[in-house]
Amino acid sequence: MTIIDSQVHAYEANTPKRPWHNVPNWPAHVTGDEMVAAMDKVGVDGAIFISAFSMYRYDASYAVEVQKAHPDRFAIVKPVDPDNPAVDDVIAEWKKTPGAVGIRIMLTKEPGRDRDPNDPGLDRIARSAVKHDLPVNILCWGNLEAGTALIDRHPDTRFIIDHLAILQPRTPPAPPQPWADLPKVLELARRNNAVIKVSGACTLSREPYPFPDIWDPLARVFDAWGFDRCLWGTDWTRAYAVVNYEQAVGPFLKTDRLSEGERTMLMSGACAKAYRWSPKKS
Repeated sequence: MTIIDSQVHAYEANTPKRPWHNVPNWPAHVTGDEMVAAMDKVGVDGAIFISAFSMYRYDASYAVEVQKAHPDRFAIVKPVDPDNPAVDDVIAEWKKTPGAVGIRIMLTKEPGRDRDPNDPGLDRIARSAVKHDLPVNILCWGNLEAGTALIDRHPDTRFIIDHLAILQPRTPPAPPQPWADLPKVLELARRNNAVIKVSGACTLSREPYPFPDIWDPLARVFDAWGFDRCLWGTDWTRAYAVVNYEQAVGPFLKTDRLSEGERTMLMSGACAKAYRWSPKKS
């Protein structure tokens, strides 16, 4: 089985050459080479490399460098700026970039990421994504009503919803009711222009590895969305303080709650379909 991680973040150390915008509680560096080594250790064949907004904002140059060094292992996604009136030109240029498979927007309630869901910049991006045939990755955890409104307003745009659309902890423990927004996530499944990343799910567990309490709520996600619209992922290194890479992969490989066909679709097929990309095995 080919395994594709639908969301990873690699990055250089914080230096004047490429300074970080913020300093999150992540390792001092997880370079592209280090990410490949972590993937090799657990048998992950490829990954969607999301340029880290918290560090690099709208500059995806490091992702481009890593993809060039590892073209068979990574496809890349770039955050785009709703405040940029020329964002269509940015997306057009990104479409030409080797390995580029999507763009990303932030629509949360966190400072710097919160904006009116009716913001015309979001509409510009959604229309441009259709024009240039790229899916829009949308982070709307903790603000699902806003994300749903945007998705409903653009039925011709392909949306890929990050991290189950459920707010996930950056440090342990998980909140007392980590799945409180699950009913909204299930209702969102009626939108045929959206798929959902089952990424970072292990961070929602309130039990030790292998996190057995995630499977009942995930079963409801799978039932509502269908495995062909669910993209497994680790969200490493954002999840670093909660789980290591091996712990984020292992439960999905070992669980008896998935048939082999379901596992293959969840950990490979759905992601390949959504991004129209698969890694090349050497």
